[in-house]
Amino acid sequence: MTVKRLDPSDVIAYRALMLEAFELHPDAFISSHAERAALPLASWEARLKQEARPSDLVLGAFRDGELAGVVGLHFESREKARHKATLVGMYVPSRFRRHGLGRQLVQAALSEARARPGIRLVQLMVTHGNRAAQDLYERCGFVQYGLEPLAVRVRDGFVSKVHMWCDLDATQSH
Repeated sequence: MTVKRLDPSDVIAYRALMLEAFELHPDAFISSHAERAALPLASWEARLKQEARPSDLVLGAFRDGELAGVVGLHFESREKARHKATLVGMYVPSRFRRHGLGRQLVQAALSEARARPGIRLVQLMVTHGNRAAQDLYERCGFVQYGLEPLAVRVRDGFVSKVHMWCDLDATQSH
């Protein structure tokens, strides 16, 4: 497995993988499949722009040349919150799970955050009850700091979101 930062040449595979994620796991994401499918390709490419200090970046894991998983980082731009990044859009299709790929992606995202001057913490949200994902994040150094009830409306109900954070100074060796 190779993990690298995605660029605009990866946009077709990235879009296809994320649309699969939104369709198969609507509870896991705040955006809906319909919302994301309606976005023009240029919107997807914008997330993959190669800038020195992007506000968003996406990492992809490749297996035999196929995009096998993704994770994104959003860097806060407001002055008082520039020490924070948010892990977003984590997805590994079931056919690639159980090989440590999720951990590789999270660790690569944390490394990217550590390499960015001034970033002190990474936060994320995970669907309450998704033990596999929450356990992965905990193994990578994240701790829960809250639970948001009724966070996302799905179908005829709601799901809650667990809020987690990772202190980059305290987790250098995870």
